[in-house]
Amino acid sequence: MRILIKGTGVAGLTAAFELALAGASVEVSDTAAEPFRGASWYAGGMLAPWCERESAEEAVLTLGQSALDWWERATPGLVFRNGTLVVAPARDRAELSRFASRTSGYRWLDEDGIAALEPDLSGRFRFGLYFPQEGHLDPRLALKALHARLQDMGVAFHLGMGQLEENTFDRVVDCVGHAGVGRLPRLRGVRGEMLYLATQDVSLARPVRLLHPRIPLYIVPREGGRFMVGATMIESEHTGPISARSMMEFLNAAYTIHPAFAEAEILETGTGIRPAFPDNLPKISESGRTILVNGAHRHGFLLSPAMAREAARIVFSDLSAKDKQHETSGEWRGT
Repeated sequence: MRILIKGTGVAGLTAAFELALAGASVEVSDTAAEPFRGASWYAGGMLAPWCERESAEEAVLTLGQSALDWWERATPGLVFRNGTLVVAPARDRAELSRFASRTSGYRWLDEDGIAALEPDLSGRFRFGLYFPQEGHLDPRLALKALHARLQDMGVAFHLGMGQLEENTFDRVVDCVGHAGVGRLPRLRGVRGEMLYLATQDVSLARPVRLLHPRIPLYIVPREGGRFMVGATMIESEHTGPISARSMMEFLNAAYTIHPAFAEAEILETGTGIRPAFPDNLPKISESGRTILVNGAHRHGFLLSPAMAREAARIVFSDLSAKDKQHETSGEWRGT
C-alpha cells in the first residue's frame, strides 16, 4: 500500500512512522524547503498528560498517557522520565490548590521536598506539586531523530516542491497543521511564543511550571545549560516576532523561579501558530481517499502518537460494519 503524508511537523512524522512500521510504502511531502520548521519546532516537549488535564478535556489525559512509551520506542534515549514540578509564589498558594483540584497523579511537596527534587530551588518555594509519571523531551532532537529513522526505514521525503500527483497513492494523510485553516471547518490558529535562555548557574532536571492567576508559564531544561521558556496561548494567527509583553512575562517567570536567570543569555525567541478546533481536541476526518489529521492545539507531541495510531488503523481497516459507520460519520475526535 502506497501512502502520501502531507506535512513534516510532529503529526506528519508520527503518522509516517506508524504507517511505515505497519508495512506501508510511505512518502512525505512538504512545501517548505526544510522539514519540521513550523509550530513543532517551537514546542516545549512536555509529555505531561496529568498536568495538562488542569485545562484540557479528559481525552488529553487518556490519549496522552502512552506518549512517553511511544517516543521512547521511536526515539530511544531522548525521553526524560523525571516528572513535572509545579510551583507558585507564596501569594499564589491558592493557584496550587486550584490546580490540584483539577488534576490527579501528583503528590504535595514542602520546601524540603522541592529541594530534594531540585536542589537549585532550595528555599525558593514553600509548596509544590510533583507529577512523577510525566516526562519531557527536546522536540528538535526528537524530530531530527524521527526524520533520520524514517529515512533509514525507506521513507522518501519531497521538500520544497509543489504538490505530488495524489492519484498515484492509495491513501493521502493530510497533516498540514495551521495550513489547513480555511480548508477545514472551524479550524483556527492559536499563537504561541517562546524563548531560549542559556546559563550555567541554574540546573533543573525536569520541567517546572510556575502558576500565576493570569499567565501560567513553564521552563523546560535542555542540554548544555539551555532552557526553553514558554508558552503563551493567544487567539491570533499573527506570525510576527514575540511581543514585548510576552518577553517580559517570560523573563519575570524565569527570574521568579531563580534569580540567576537575570544574568542568562537570550539565545532565541520564536513564535508558532498551533492548529485548534473549538474544543481544543484533535480530529481525524475522511474526504474521499484523504485522511485529515489536525487540531492538536498545544498537545502536539503528547497526542500525535494516538492520532498516528488512529490514522494507521483507518488505512489498514477492513471496513467492518463498525468501521463503515465510522467512515460515514466522517471523523474521529480526541475522546
